[in-house]
Amino acid sequence: MSKKKQDIMEHAEQLFYKHGFHGVGLKRIVEESNVALMTLYNHFHSKEDLILEVLKRREEQYFSILKSSVKNAKSSIILSLSEAHIDWIRKHDTNGCMFLRAKEEFSSNDNYEIVQYVNEHKRSLLDFFEELGFDHSEAAQLVLLFEGATALSETLNVDEVAMAFINSIKSMGLHLSVE
Repeated sequence: MSKKKQDIMEHAEQLFYKHGFHGVGLKRIVEESNVALMTLYNHFHSKEDLILEVLKRREEQYFSILKSSVKNAKSSIILSLSEAHIDWIRKHDTNGCMFLRAKEEFSSNDNYEIVQYVNEHKRSLLDFFEELGFDHSEAAQLVLLFEGATALSETLNVDEVAMAFINSIKSMGLHLSVE
C-alpha cells in the first residue's frame, strides 16, 4: 500500500471514529491527510469505498490482535483474548464500535454493501470463537460479553468495565487452555 493511501486511511479512520461517517466530508479527510482530492479518488472511487476499506483494515487489525493473543497466551486462551479486547478498547478510545456506527448511519441510506459488511464482521467474531473450539452457545455468550464491554466503555469507566468483563468471563467457567 502506498504511503499516501495509508495516510488517507489512517486519517479517515480517526475522523470517522471520532465524528461519525456522515459527520466527516472528503474535504476534511484530504486536508488532514495532506493529499490532493485527486489522490484520494485515485485510491477510492467514492466515500463509501473508502469507508469499506477503513472497516476492512480495522477488522484485520482487530483479528490480528486476537490471533496474536491466542498464540502468546500463557495459560488461559479466553483470558488472553479478553485482555487483548480490553487493550483494544483502551487504545482506540471509548467511542464504541465503529462497525455498529457504520450500520446505524448507513441502514437508512440503503447502502447494502456497508451494512452487509458490518453484519459479516459481527458474524466473523462468532465464527472465530467457534474455530477456537467453543461450541455455538459458548461462542455466542462470548460475543455478547465482548460486544457489551465495547458498548459499556462508551459510558462507564473503562477500568470498571474491564473488571466486570474479566469477572464475567471467569464466571463462565470456560477452559480453553494453551496446549
